[in-house]
Amino acid sequence: MAIGSDIVAKAMKHEGVTDFFYIMGAPMLGVEKACMTLGLRGIDVRHEQAAAMAGFAYSRLLNRPSFCMAASGPGVTNLLTGIAHAWADCTPVIALGGAAPVATWHRGAFQDIDQLAIFKPCTKWSDRVHHVRRIPELIHLAVTQAMTGKPGPVYLDMPGDILYQEVDESKIEYPAPYDHAKRPRPAPSAGEVRGIVDLMVKAEQPVLITGTGVLWSEADADMQAFVEAAGIPFYTTPQGRGAIPEDHAHSYLTARAAAFRDADLIVVVGTRMNYVIGHAAPPRWNAAAKIVRIDVDPSEIANSPRRLDIGVVADAKGAFQHLTNAIKGKVTPAHYETWRERLRIRNVQKMAEAEQQLSTSQSPIHPLRLCKEIRDFMDRDCILCVDGQEILNYGRQAIPQFTARHRINSGAFGTMGVGMPFGVGAKVAKPDKQVIVLHGDGSFGMNAMEFDTAMRHHLPVLTVISQNGGWTGDPNKEKPGRDLGYPRLDKFGEAFGGHGEYVTKPDDIRPALERAKKAVAEGKAALVCVVTDHNARATTAAFTNYST
Repeated sequence: MAIGSDIVAKAMKHEGVTDFFYIMGAPMLGVEKACMTLGLRGIDVRHEQAAAMAGFAYSRLLNRPSFCMAASGPGVTNLLTGIAHAWADCTPVIALGGAAPVATWHRGAFQDIDQLAIFKPCTKWSDRVHHVRRIPELIHLAVTQAMTGKPGPVYLDMPGDILYQEVDESKIEYPAPYDHAKRPRPAPSAGEVRGIVDLMVKAEQPVLITGTGVLWSEADADMQAFVEAAGIPFYTTPQGRGAIPEDHAHSYLTARAAAFRDADLIVVVGTRMNYVIGHAAPPRWNAAAKIVRIDVDPSEIANSPRRLDIGVVADAKGAFQHLTNAIKGKVTPAHYETWRERLRIRNVQKMAEAEQQLSTSQSPIHPLRLCKEIRDFMDRDCILCVDGQEILNYGRQAIPQFTARHRINSGAFGTMGVGMPFGVGAKVAKPDKQVIVLHGDGSFGMNAMEFDTAMRHHLPVLTVISQNGGWTGDPNKEKPGRDLGYPRLDKFGEAFGGHGEYVTKPDDIRPALERAKKAVAEGKAALVCVVTDHNARATTAAFTNYST
């Protein structure tokens, strides 16, 4: 005989789960213990939202589902922000929530609340376990729902009496584990491919804009083959960076505004046409441009905010492969050479100007100087997790990306407090890679205790805090609630046995990073607190008609 908790753990292991993120508590305590008995690694965090956020980073880096779990009631509702973040960024985080026993529903039982109703608006799929024998089926369905088509988070409600119910294990059936290699990959039709090629032949100034759909499709190499065969300039969303290294010959990062404004053909692959890219609409984009959109989700094609010339429901990998073959003899890099040269010249000029700003020796330290020091210090394949207000925007402008999936930030939901949890999840996913968390001091405070998680679980993450003394730059002292002061956050890291550094001079940043790197190599988490200019305000494309 076994109980429901045992079956949950065995179903997870059967689906190939090796790690999970959680905070202990009934009725999920039995699940957590059974998982670890079976050899799964449990990372207990300090706030449930951090469990979901760590899972987010884990999923993004490994292209696989992650699992997080919480007790019941407030433990489960604490998962909500992390799950909503995963929903906004289409990431397959699977949340298991303990719940009040079915037999006590609507009788004022301890922590009795309709958790399923709470999670439905911010998940791709949600359900509740009603029968212990169906647990493997529902765990399998959760993985399948999270990973097929456009990925997304799912929630599975686990009532306590189901988890503790005894069952004859010989009568439990386990479905064949989900196999991502066998997922459906819709392909473009021959007519759609011909139509896109015709537009490319007629275009003189095309651009390719991509997002995380390319990464989930494992199409980064296919994207690069298409870009090089066509000679088309490419740009990605902040979350899709690194699909092609950003020092590639067809990457013109600082000419982005000009490319968007002057493009006569916009090819959008694997990303939403949302506020992040200005809805691909004027005034940021050319009103006369032709638009091609390729996405695995039919609803994305249907709700495009701007009329499409060609809309294709297709997987990014297959779409790039078909297009690369179809343009042979029709579109070559020479076709767009004048356009690329124009962007290249602008990019070189802008980069030279930017380098001067990055090299500033002003005091207090400008956040751009901090970004430059991190850029020059970090490994080429470093996993960089960025979280904050000013430092998030400065980091996006100043630090390039060279490796697919290795750049994670506050995302489409603009969630603050994700940095430390992302660092934890990243180091669990890829323990052999350098993991740097670049934080603002305000956002750091939201989940600062995950530094303790990193220390307890021997996850040597290097955290750098841009401490401008508040939530945002405020040169005119006009924002209520902005000020946070200048506590010695390096001492916070030291309090948990980590390595701490405190920096007030620009020339001291690199030596502090090197000392922190040495501590990381010895197995310690490190925290480098850099005091930065509270007057500095990052300028970037406006996402809203108001500002923080």
